[in-house]
Amino acid sequence: MKLSFTTLGCPDWELDLIIQRAKEYGFDAIDFRGLTGEMNIYRLPAFQQNIHQTRDQIKEAGLEVSCFSSSVHVFSDEKFEQNLAEIKEYSKLCSFFGTRYIRVFGGGIGETDRSAAIEAVVRHFKELTSVSKEHGVKLLLETHDDWTSCSDVKAVLEQVDPDAVGVLWDLHHPFRTLGEQPEDTWAALGRWIEYTHVKDSRVLPDADGKFHYCLTGEGSIPLANMYKLLLRNGYNGYYTLEWEKKWHPEIENAEESFPQYVQYMRRLTN
Repeated sequence: MKLSFTTLGCPDWELDLIIQRAKEYGFDAIDFRGLTGEMNIYRLPAFQQNIHQTRDQIKEAGLEVSCFSSSVHVFSDEKFEQNLAEIKEYSKLCSFFGTRYIRVFGGGIGETDRSAAIEAVVRHFKELTSVSKEHGVKLLLETHDDWTSCSDVKAVLEQVDPDAVGVLWDLHHPFRTLGEQPEDTWAALGRWIEYTHVKDSRVLPDADGKFHYCLTGEGSIPLANMYKLLLRNGYNGYYTLEWEKKWHPEIENAEESFPQYVQYMRRLTN
């Protein structure tokens, strides 16, 4: 089992501490989603003039960069040029760090008809991947926002290059927000799933259906069964903790949630 975490979970940590703690806690990799307040990390010295030092630090710690998580919303026409520029920058980082994946969102579609939205996402993917493929990079569409349903994601993946676009299965969102069963998600998307995000939550009584994030294994997301499903179907990608401390400052700190995640996940293999 390969374990990673997104840097959303430790938004105040400097790079040195991220690398130190990743090794200390028993992770195999880091998924970069912002660093010390800057979401587009390619703008930071650590990923520009000091990039060789950063790569050496990560490698010497026995770690990899499992993914660069972008802010790209593929559906958007208005931000297409901005999205294209972001994919170019992250593709260069992937090439330098030996990283295969860039995470992208589908994005909100508003009042747009679903078929038209699918057409737009497919069109934009074809243009974005003309850049990423030059660097041997695959874009991963996350089951998130208006693209949480497996049927909507499948409709896109059936029309794009499977060597250029895959699926990031956020284990939480389809189950929690749509009630989609893991077996149904896998049946629809399994051939494209190459990466996962892991998080847990619980719905409190009298909370009007609202959920609250909690430590891994302490909620009601069937993570153990999801792991067995993935294992049974030959999945060998990363299990990446997406602890959204940056967006939800009230949840536990990384010093508690990160090692607890590693311990929980390692127990699943026993």
